[in-house]
Formats: sequence, structure tokens, C-alpha cells
Amino acid sequence: MVAKIKDVASLAGVSTATVSHVINNTRYVSDEVKKKVNDAMQELNYLPNPAARSLRRQRSNIIGLIVPIKNNDSTQQYFMSIASGIESVLKKHGYHLLLSNSMENAEEELERIKVFNSQHIEGLIIAPTSRLGEGLEQSPFGSYPVVYIDRKPPRFESDCVVVDGFSSSCAGVKLLIDRGHKRIGFLSGGLEISSTRSRFEAYEQALRDHGLPFDEALIRKSYDTSWKAGCQLTAELVERQGITALFAANNTLCLGATSYLRERNIRIPQDFGLLCYDDYEWTEVMTPSLTVIRQPTFGIGEKAAELLLQRISSPKKKSQEYLLPGELIRRGSI
Repeated sequence: MVAKIKDVASLAGVSTATVSHVINNTRYVSDEVKKKVNDAMQELNYLPNPAARSLRRQRSNIIGLIVPIKNNDSTQQYFMSIASGIESVLKKHGYHLLLSNSMENAEEELERIKVFNSQHIEGLIIAPTSRLGEGLEQSPFGSYPVVYIDRKPPRFESDCVVVDGFSSSCAGVKLLIDRGHKRIGFLSGGLEISSTRSRFEAYEQALRDHGLPFDEALIRKSYDTSWKAGCQLTAELVERQGITALFAANNTLCLGATSYLRERNIRIPQDFGLLCYDDYEWTEVMTPSLTVIRQPTFGIGEKAAELLLQRISSPKKKSQEYLLPGELIRRGSI
């Protein structure tokens, strides 16, 4: 006769609920009781039904990932590196990763979340849009744990893994100032995203620390982050505002900036200093190679996955924010 869970409970001298908690790891059970249950299962050759366990616990061994990649956006490489870091950890623990794209659109993001909610995922890692859950009174997520990466939303607190872009950006702008630049432009996407806003705050702080005035005329913030926009905005800053250096806090805009400077035969670094946020292959093969702020993309993914797995096993732990260091890579553009 095939042993049932009640047989295990009877032999171990515990309730069937306790046997279930031991099997499914759904509640704390003392080591002594665990041993009794495991010994009873072994003696009776009791094997839990994997399909039934999955159904009862709504286990899927699936983790969702939502990234905000827009069309023709170079952030694809950035987020795919993060995804690789996530997957490297999940594979070791028997989990699978499902990837979805919000395209940096809050409405599309909500739809992606709804799809994951219907698939019984065990956790979600998300780089949220600045409007995550806008207009909602409650969190849009299911009962699974959530880890934010790259940026923090203004609402719905949860675990978070971000890069310290402030310190590394301060160091980069300081390097421009140390090279004698006094009119330093700032070029970025919109500041609604926390990671971009920290780069802008670092720019302001670096100027203040070195006694340089903050001039709003030297700032360009664009929702169009194409290289063409970068080219046009850099032209405005150089030709109308007379900047001699630029901190491009978005790498695609920086690509446009380098295109403009080369077309105008403006020499880097002799006539113009250039600092770029994010390190891509093209920044190193440029002539001269660009000074950049590198983010530990693979490490972001690893840490996010580790944090999520910890949260799955300990759901009542207080949410935490992990700040990973950015790195200033000095090359030939400053």
C-alpha cells in the first residue's frame, strides 16, 4: 500500500499540517521535529507528489523580470547584462527566468505585471518606470516578493538594488574641474527616474564644492534620448552657451555629442572635455577613448537574484536597499 501523509504524521507523532510544513518549507519547524518527519517518510518510503505540491503552493519555479527598453535604445545591452547576472544565480537554485519589456511605458508596465500575476510567478525583479502604479491605491503586484533594480519608484516600498551614481558622478565632474573647465554642461534624459536624478544632483554638488556657479542655461534634459537629440543639444550648449566640457549622463545622448564634436573638428581633450555615464564597447574604441562611469551590471543582477531568493524564504524580513559602487574609468577624453 502506498503511504499517505496521514501515515507519516501518525508515525512521527505530529499533525498532517506539520508534515506539510516540513515538506514545503512553509513555516518554521524545529530541527528535532523535522528529523522525526524525515525519518518517518524514509521508513514508509513516502514520496510527496511534485505536481500536487506545486498546485498547493502555487509553485512555478519561475521568476519574472521586467525591463524598460525603448526602441533603438542602447540600454538593451545594459539590461541584458543584468539579466545574465540574475539567471546565473537562479539556475543554481532551480529557478527559471521570464523576461518582459515595459518599453519605459507605465501602461505597458502594468499590463506586463498583470500577465505575471496570472502566471503564479514566485517573485519579480523590475526596473520600474517613474509612474509605476500611478493612480492605483494599492500595489499592482501579486503576493510574491519584488526587488527593484536600477531605480526606485516613489511608491510601493520593497527591496532594491541600485548603483551609487552620485559618488562616481561627483568624481567625474571634479576631474573636469581639475582640468580647468569652468563651463561644464549637463546632458541627460528626464529626471523623474531616481538613478538619473542622482547624477544631476552630483553635478550640482561638484560645482558647489569647487566654488563654481550653477547655471540652468548649461542644462539640457530630453525625453528624446536618441543620438540625434544628443547631437542637437550639444550643438546648442557649445554654440549658444560656450561650454568647454560636458557630462553626458546618458550614453546614447553622449554618442550624439561625440558625433557633433567630430563634425566640428573640436579636439578632445585639448579643446573639450567629455564625461560619459555607462561603459560600452564603443566608448573605448573611440579616438580618443572616453572617460566613463562604469556600472557593475552583472553584479546588479546577481545581487537582485540573491536578495529575491532570501525574500522568498524569509518573507517577513524588513525591506533593504543595496547600493553598489560605480567606478570612474579614466581614459583620453578628459
